[in-house]
Amino acid sequence: MVGNRMRLRAGATALALAAGALTACGDDSDSAPTPTTIPIDAGAGPARNPYLAADKYSVTHIDPANTDSFPDPVPRGTFHIDPAQMPRVPGGPVNVMTLASTSPDHRWVSSTSGPRYVDVSGGGFRQVASLDTPGVQPISTQALDRVVDGQYTDTGQISDAIRQNWNGVDSERIGNGIYSVVDKDNRLYYVNQRAELFVFGLKNKNRPEDGIEILARRDFVPLLTDSPTTLGTPEIIVGVGMTYDGHLVVLGSRSLYVLERSLRGDPERLRVSDNETVSNSMAIDPFGGIYFASDKVMRKVVWKDGELSTDTADGAWAAPYDYGRQPPSVKFGIGTGSTPALMGWGDDELVVLTDGADHMKLVAFWRNEIPDYAQPVEGARSPRIAGQIPVTAGLREPLPEFIQSEQSVTVQGYGAFVVQDVGAASSQDRLVDLLAIGPVSAPAYGVQRFEWDPIAHRWNSVWERGDVMSGSMVPGVSTTTGTVFVNGYYPADGWEVTGMDWHTGETVHRTIFGRTNRGNASYSQCEAFPNGDLLFNSISGPFRVKISEK
Repeated sequence: MVGNRMRLRAGATALALAAGALTACGDDSDSAPTPTTIPIDAGAGPARNPYLAADKYSVTHIDPANTDSFPDPVPRGTFHIDPAQMPRVPGGPVNVMTLASTSPDHRWVSSTSGPRYVDVSGGGFRQVASLDTPGVQPISTQALDRVVDGQYTDTGQISDAIRQNWNGVDSERIGNGIYSVVDKDNRLYYVNQRAELFVFGLKNKNRPEDGIEILARRDFVPLLTDSPTTLGTPEIIVGVGMTYDGHLVVLGSRSLYVLERSLRGDPERLRVSDNETVSNSMAIDPFGGIYFASDKVMRKVVWKDGELSTDTADGAWAAPYDYGRQPPSVKFGIGTGSTPALMGWGDDELVVLTDGADHMKLVAFWRNEIPDYAQPVEGARSPRIAGQIPVTAGLREPLPEFIQSEQSVTVQGYGAFVVQDVGAASSQDRLVDLLAIGPVSAPAYGVQRFEWDPIAHRWNSVWERGDVMSGSMVPGVSTTTGTVFVNGYYPADGWEVTGMDWHTGETVHRTIFGRTNRGNASYSQCEAFPNGDLLFNSISGPFRVKISEK
């Protein structure tokens, strides 16, 4: 099923020679020469939202367009790292993202345990303040580590360890802090599993060690529908964002809200159909466009003059796309596993995702007015679809039952990177699955890089790798070094971060963590620091990977 090869499309071979890249994923040579990096032409991108704390890392998926791209220059090479020796902020299980603050010396951690405030100055990573998620039973660092550091041979052992150490915690805990935002006033907006929205801030902005306090809270349960969604649960909050005029956007699994950042007053509200379910967050453009996808329909809603508009005259639209069956692991629902990402600023302006077909496609929708030169796409459910292309992810025939993803499309310029991360289910409990996939149960393999051609207005496949595993970490790309990063588990070396050359697909970076699940990123973001250190949002708490000292 898994092909130990890399396929390069026409023109990529010359780039591979120019890059002087390392060999494929199996190369474990510490003495391999550092290849010449080819930066990615950043070109035009999403404008800075003045109401966010920083240009990058203030929102989940790095920026308002959800590109998952960052400028920090992670070095190429092979690095063996003991996670237990790295500076860590314990928390979890699941620590989605370490967010920017308004100070370059500090960062916010959005953990299922609650908010943390971290001093990152001088190459450090030291917690200076914390607050447990209100209404959620805390897990001690000792109990957290007993489960995460355990070595298991079957899922029953993992279930027993969770039950004995985490006091009945189940996968609903993953809903704490899954999407968060930090605004220009250094306030963290955070949602817990009970659909309560909190605004956290420092008690003393000049002395972070004085602690974190709740500045505001809003119970969204009265606003959400209590009838079960197609996922079999009552409506929940799945996303938080910020408009470019400073309003908070909250996305539920069947509704959208816009309200004041103070959380006061009645929010503007929009409902989607009762036979649809939204399971991922939204992208937001500078002109009021809010983009989100249910399990059947991709939508653009426009925030205009203090109201949410679905009027086509305001630029709003809705477009059906292909969906399939519920996969056995990792992915939620029958539709897209992607938070939509915006691509193109000036020529072809698109919003992209992977669809829900059992063998998924990469789909681009026209973001604004459909241009006169647009041609109908064969097999597309809507004329709003600009192009779609099958994802094969380097896998050989016979293809697996599912080629699907729970991760967003990583976007830079007109380039797109996708992963196949659906394998066989090891447990009905997603927390057990997170610890089992790789070390205990067989993981999924396969990644692929595409490029949109703004002249021919269509997708092309650039390269694909069937030998690369991407677990449940959201991939990220360093535009400075031209490297895209995934996280996976391999029998020979255990957990690692694998970096591939954006242009050629060659493996050019490996940070090898070994067999400890501290090397498991579990639904989190890939991040880095300006000095080249990785910021690894581990299942047991984020830690700074001190590559700069190697």
